[in-house]
Amino acid sequence: MAQLKVHNSLKPGGPVPFIPKEEGKVSFYACGPTVYGPSHLGHGRNYVSTDIIRRIMRDYFGFKMKFVLNITDIDDKIILKARRQRLLEIEKSKKYTESETSELAATAFEAYVQSNLPALNLVDLTSNNYLSRVNEAYGDVLAGKSLIGGDKPGDAETKIKMHINSLNSAWKAIQEKNVFGGEADDVISPYLDSLYKDKIDGSDHTIFTEVTKYWEAHFMEDMDTLNILRPDVVTRVTEYVPQIVSFVDQIIKKGFAYEADGSVYFDIAAFEKAGNPYARLRPESRNDKALQEEGEGSLSKNLGAKRGAGDFALWKKSKPGEPVWPSPWGEGRPGWHIECSVMASDVLGSQIDIHAGGIDLAFPHHDNELAQSEAYFCEHGKGPHNWVNYFLHMGHLSIAGSKMSKSLKNFQTIREALSSDYTPRGMRIVFLMGRWNDGVEISDDMRTMAEGWETTVNNFFIVTKSLLAEKSSVDALKSLTINSETQTELQTSLDKAQKNMQAALSDSFDTPRAMRVLHELIKEANIRTHSNRVAVDLQGLEAIARWVTKIVGIFGLDANASPPYDGLGWASKGAALNLSPQEAVEPFIVVFRNVKDALSILSVRSETLDKLLAADVDSEFDSLLSAGTTDPELLVMPYLRSVSKVRDEIRQLAPSSPSKKVLLALSDLIRDDYLTNLGVYLDDRPEGLGALIKFIPREELVAQREEKAAKEREGLAQKEAARLERERLEREKAEKVKVSPLDMFRDERFSAWDEDGLPTKTADGKDVTKNALKKLKKDWERQKKAHEEWKAKSGA
Repeated sequence: MAQLKVHNSLKPGGPVPFIPKEEGKVSFYACGPTVYGPSHLGHGRNYVSTDIIRRIMRDYFGFKMKFVLNITDIDDKIILKARRQRLLEIEKSKKYTESETSELAATAFEAYVQSNLPALNLVDLTSNNYLSRVNEAYGDVLAGKSLIGGDKPGDAETKIKMHINSLNSAWKAIQEKNVFGGEADDVISPYLDSLYKDKIDGSDHTIFTEVTKYWEAHFMEDMDTLNILRPDVVTRVTEYVPQIVSFVDQIIKKGFAYEADGSVYFDIAAFEKAGNPYARLRPESRNDKALQEEGEGSLSKNLGAKRGAGDFALWKKSKPGEPVWPSPWGEGRPGWHIECSVMASDVLGSQIDIHAGGIDLAFPHHDNELAQSEAYFCEHGKGPHNWVNYFLHMGHLSIAGSKMSKSLKNFQTIREALSSDYTPRGMRIVFLMGRWNDGVEISDDMRTMAEGWETTVNNFFIVTKSLLAEKSSVDALKSLTINSETQTELQTSLDKAQKNMQAALSDSFDTPRAMRVLHELIKEANIRTHSNRVAVDLQGLEAIARWVTKIVGIFGLDANASPPYDGLGWASKGAALNLSPQEAVEPFIVVFRNVKDALSILSVRSETLDKLLAADVDSEFDSLLSAGTTDPELLVMPYLRSVSKVRDEIRQLAPSSPSKKVLLALSDLIRDDYLTNLGVYLDDRPEGLGALIKFIPREELVAQREEKAAKEREGLAQKEAARLERERLEREKAEKVKVSPLDMFRDERFSAWDEDGLPTKTADGKDVTKNALKKLKKDWERQKKAHEEWKAKSGA
């Protein structure tokens, strides 16, 4: 097998050979979510891509994996979310008068504007001028323009839109006197936080963990839905605080950190002076003040005097309203970056093969992780310690150029996406079509491409299984013995695809290329199958189908499959697998008997039909059971094949039979009712080949049947409407010919007429123009002729 190479953020450039510290084994740590809200598509992209890499390493390359995921269940965002949520609950339980509520809302509204949207003029703000004031202050941003002009809008503009949306909701709630109904929470809660945050008991950690436990469970459910493998180990910050304190203390003792007013900071200068590199992942960002501040968190201002501008907090002195834990430096809480260093090292040791996370975490989070971990493990005089061998950064998902983010509220949750735009498999296919380390701009085109790819694979599985099912009942759908000495065209195509797949996955998990390999192989197989309908190379076709099954299983595209993925097609759902053989087959036996009973009533006979009806189908089923067959699709084939052949025969007999209509109706009943309800479709083929039996999910077939019926109803309704319209026009025509040409123009349009009834004056007394009179004369002559014909026929 080709040498696996991976893109390693620690070594910019092309992929480098992957060599784990222990042959055949891989230690893998991934930064997990900060759990304070619903998981969005950006999380989906990150964790699905990580899962794909994990699966490929385990199931394709054969590595034994130990995968660790952390849960950040305490940080600045969580503290604010939980604290404000608690303060809102307290405030909503108070007894407020209407005037007190209005005063609170007005004050909170003004504070929110001054803090987040200072350009908005609040003087004499009313319902009549609110929208115009907002547009006056931020119209360019709302119109999609950049704050700095020229460039595309980004996170700054997205944040302004977020604040405007929050303000709009609050304004509406305030006008409707529904301040505590929920719509104004984003505006009210920051104000309450400024008033009462010091009333929160920081030693009561449940205030914060109640929020994080709920959202962690929510996250895990979403990951299960997306068929993401559960981690081997899950670590949580709140369960590691004593270890974090010890870890920080060791870094201080080594001279790479210092305490300042109850907080502890990492000393970058001392670390580098000892010969250790800092900002290895993003050296160009080490002096980026905005990123440094973002990494420290919104609650980390004025903690203590730092020696260097880039020094970052390992331990934070807790302020009023923040959770507290004991430490040698006083009550405080862990810094953000330290959690991963402590938890990953505790589970995986002093050196980790792979560390993964979103690209937006590269600096400062991952660079700071590296520094503090290497400071902890390094030994003076022995050179730098290498804590992570390979850093894999997943490209982020963006909307209109802005990173999808919970804090920016510019996201679609995973559950929203799955309820409207995607299936779990479809979403994974979209991500497989992009390289894991590239950014992705979500679009309708991507989803359309993914749907097309899935349809191609699905149809290939269905047709292959159907063609194999045409063989004898004993061989139907069984694995055929591939004769390695017979090198067919399909086998040659498979060999080529397998080599191309190996090259793609060895090239830093190049899944877009891998997806093209599968698509091209299926395309070749379809061409050869369709061009050789009578003599299909079933051995080659099955070999391809089983290999494609294995690869899509490795990619996690089949939630019902498990290693070694040696089946054929998408695996059956658990409900079907829980049925006994007799229970699975019984509905098909009922159909078989219903068809026989229907034919026994009809006086239709042929030698072929008599043989089909007399065949001992039950014994074929018993033979399959005796052979140990458990696959429901295999077990039902004797009955299905008999029903299909009977239907083929009655369709042959129908044209020359006196019972033609009855036979064709029975044929449709078998296909569109009996078998559709069982998830089976009979695909009628020309050239006397008989119908091809296809297993298709019942829901799809029923939906197609209902859609067809709806179209037929619509067509009949349109025909009926057209018939009624024709009748109406005929009635109008019949009534119109009864009108004498002398009276046809005697209405409000005109005021004078000649002796023939032709108008001479319009309603306002003006003369009728020559051109108008000419047209009216033609209409008069047509009416005169029609009226006289009517009189002659009716004797009137």
